[in-house]
Amino acid sequence: MGLFDGISSLVSGAMGGGDSNAVADQVMGVLQQHGIDGVSGLVSQFQSAGLGEHVASWVGTGENLPIDAASIQTALGTPVIASLAAKFGVDPATASQLLAQHLPGVVNAATPGGQVPS
Repeated sequence: MGLFDGISSLVSGAMGGGDSNAVADQVMGVLQQHGIDGVSGLVSQFQSAGLGEHVASWVGTGENLPIDAASIQTALGTPVIASLAAKFGVDPATASQLLAQHLPGVVNAATPGGQVPS
């Protein structure tokens, strides 16, 4: 499972269907355009935003700390959220909320054993 398969399935469903792999590729493309590469890029982004405890819980083997849409907005920034929202035809608040709901689980699944892939 790719990093954003969980989110992409949700976004795909919210958009009335579509290929979840294509959605995942599009999400990754938007993040990469903004200098965020994969799990290690997300971890760095959240640490830089003062949300290291949250992202560490997602990577670690214990319980995932929840995050709210405002914190997602803070960590990723307005340009990233706006780009993702525009790409998928949703408003920025919805994009932030979808990421807040699903990003902890997606990062957790992408880091088995509590290790960030290189």
